[in-house]
Order: sequence, then structure tokens, then C-alpha cells
Amino acid sequence: MVQPHEPEFEQALNELATSLAPFLRAHPEYQKALDIVQIPERVIHFRVVWEDDQGRAQVNRGFRVQYNSALGPYKGGLRLHPSVNLSILKFLGFEQTFKNALTGLNMGGGKGGSDFDPKGKSDAEIRRFCVAFMTELSRHIGQDTDVPAGDIGTGGREIGFLFGAYRKMRNEFVGVLTGKGADWGGSYIRPEATGYGLIYYVEHMIARACPQRHFGVASTRVAISGAGNVAQFTALKVIELGATVVSLSDSRGSLICEEGFTKDVVEAIGALKLQGGYLEVHASFAPAGKYVYHADKRPWTLCGKVDVALPCATQNEVSADEARALIAAGVKIVAEGSNMGCTKEAIDIFEESRKAGGPGAVWYAPGKASNCGGVAVSGLEMVQNSQRLRWTPEEVDTKLKVIMTNCYKTCLENGEKWSGETLTGGVLPSLLMGANVAGFIKVADAMRAQGDWW
Repeated sequence: MVQPHEPEFEQALNELATSLAPFLRAHPEYQKALDIVQIPERVIHFRVVWEDDQGRAQVNRGFRVQYNSALGPYKGGLRLHPSVNLSILKFLGFEQTFKNALTGLNMGGGKGGSDFDPKGKSDAEIRRFCVAFMTELSRHIGQDTDVPAGDIGTGGREIGFLFGAYRKMRNEFVGVLTGKGADWGGSYIRPEATGYGLIYYVEHMIARACPQRHFGVASTRVAISGAGNVAQFTALKVIELGATVVSLSDSRGSLICEEGFTKDVVEAIGALKLQGGYLEVHASFAPAGKYVYHADKRPWTLCGKVDVALPCATQNEVSADEARALIAAGVKIVAEGSNMGCTKEAIDIFEESRKAGGPGAVWYAPGKASNCGGVAVSGLEMVQNSQRLRWTPEEVDTKLKVIMTNCYKTCLENGEKWSGETLTGGVLPSLLMGANVAGFIKVADAMRAQGDWW
């Protein structure tokens, strides 16, 4: 069923199928559910024609992959980036289906976006694109049907333009998008949620695997990739707790600080990114020798000693060689803030390290579990919209912590159950296997109850 020109989707499907192998041997009837769930319920592909500042017509491809609605309305972000294609969006929607299941909230899985690039565009051009994009997308979404959100290239500005267009086209103010502004239907903690949730999940991993490396001590060194929303708030939470952030990165290179990034520098980088800037620009203003910029390099081989590695940029950003370099640097925990941040080869290396046990073991958490905090708070935003109320930041943060704790426990319990004979001599269970099995069972059981397979 997999198309040869869809490598990202094939990678995600193969990962799930491999993790499910022990479960399917015990419950072969679920093979039919796997055959069915891998096919999206609906794929929408459309053109987006918009006007640039010179009055010329421009055209981009628009997509919405409505993957699975067994647990609730389709839910997943809109990515605006030149790399967007159907393979990437199918992989993201497929992963989103099981990620949303792990939150415990009633959300199905979906993903969408366009190969439009907001970088280098004026606000007026972005607004005109968003209006044109929503003109078609509005036919296919709704608060009880499909509730998109932000993603790479789609921040608060774009969500505002998209929501405004939908409101005017449909003449209704409803929670059809999440990530909205706090004064017009948004939720507190939503911008921070993916990064904060990642740290709340990793705190449980550290407590189980290496309690001496907790975030409350400056000697714990944390390598982070990316410099967007997820990376920024991940870094800020680590700094707030007391550990040392030694790296950030973007598409042009990595910024390394052996002494550790400070809150004000991370916030300055956030402001720079909102203006479309790059880390190389910030590096030119940094104190000489403290912040070192490496062009065209990812941070994983540049940081010296590393205790925790958190990929927060994009898919397949940790290679096999980089995985080996992290292990050599002493890493104990690898958890994805990005979706499918590690290549299959890198994951295999981490998992083999885990199975071997001992002081060099690495514990890996897949993005569908460790980064589900973002969509979890999107789900909480949907709840608040339905009730026409707004919870305090403290209330939302408390609920986020509970969701991430429950997600970790679910992954741990299923990993312990299905990792089998490998769990001897103190070997840690596979959170990869636990996340995939738990998410799949929940979706498959809902599909069977609704007559989607038998």
C-alpha cells in the first residue's frame, strides 16, 4: 500500500509495524486494523492562488490529510514550508493519530499545510496567502469536524489571519483553530506547551533512569536543536529548573555555549526568529568566545559532554553517526521535541544501547509521546472554547503536567508488557514500543467499536 515516492510516510509506518510485531503475534486479529488505519480517511489537495506586493499572481499547493476520526475531530497542525509534500503530511498525520490517542483526549489525527514559505514575505503577502488558503480549507473543517493548529511556519500571526478569514467567510466565531490569541479564544500556556510538556515527560525518564542527572543541577548538560517555538520554550524551562542548555540551531547552523545559554539570550533569539532572522546574525553580537557559531552543522557532535539530547527542529535531524557521537558524549536520555526527529538508524542505535543496559545505556522517547504536550493543550483549548471560558495559566499547566505524567505511565506500562525477555538485569523498557502499542490499541479498539473493522 505504501507508495515508493513517500519515504517519510513509509518510515513512520515501518516504525509502527516493527513496534507492533510482538503485540500482533499475540493478537493477530489486530493485523486487519493495521491494514486499515494506515490509509487516510480523506486527502484534500488544492491550489492556492494569492497576490504578491507587486500585484502578481502566485500559486502554491495546499493540503489537508484527514487521517483518522475514530477518537474525535481530526486534529493536527498546518505546516507552511517549501519542503511540504504529501509524504511528509501523511507521515505527520499518521503520527498525529497515535500521539493524540496518548493524550487521553478525544481527538482524531490530521495534518495539513502548503509549500508556501513565509520567510521573506511581507505581512500583507502572508495575509493574502492565508485568506486564499482558508477560502478552500474552510469547506473541509469545523469545530466538530477538523480543528487545525499551527506548526512550522504557522505561528500566532498566521493563525490570526486564518481564523479571521474563516470567521468572515462563515459568519461564526467558533473554536475551529487552536493556537489563537489569548484574548480571542486561545489558551494560556499553548505557545509553551510542546516545550514544557517535553520537559515534564523527560523529568519522569530521568527519575527512573538517572536521577543524579536531574534538571535541578547546573552540571546536567542539555543539547537542544532548533530555535523555533518548541526549542525556545524547552530551553527556557530547562534554564528555569536549573540545568545547563549548551546548544540551539537553525537551518543554517548551530550556536554552542559551553557555559550555558541564559534566559535573556534565548528570549533575544526568539525575537530574532519572529523577524525571520538566523542564529548567525545573533552570533555576531554575542560575547567573543562565549557563543560559538558553526555554519551548516547540527549540534550533536559539537557540545562536548551531554546528558540529555532533545531534538526540537524537524524530522530526521539525528543520524546514525550523530547518535554514536551522542553516546560517546555520555548522553543518557534522548527525547524528541520534533516529530520523528531521529532517523531509523539512529533509533536502532539508541534501542540497542538500551537493550545492552549498563552505565552506557541510552533511553529514547519518540515524539508521539514526548512532544504530545502541544496538541494536549490544543485539546484543552477546544474544551475551553466549547464551554466559553478560559482557565488560568496555573490551571492549564497543572492539567498539562497530569497529561504528560499519564502519557509516560502508559508508555512505560506497555513497554514493560511488550518488551518481553529483554527486560533483565535492570534493562529499561522500550518507550518506543510502549507508545506505539498503546496508541495503536486505543485507536484500533475505537475503530472496531464503530464498525470500521471486524
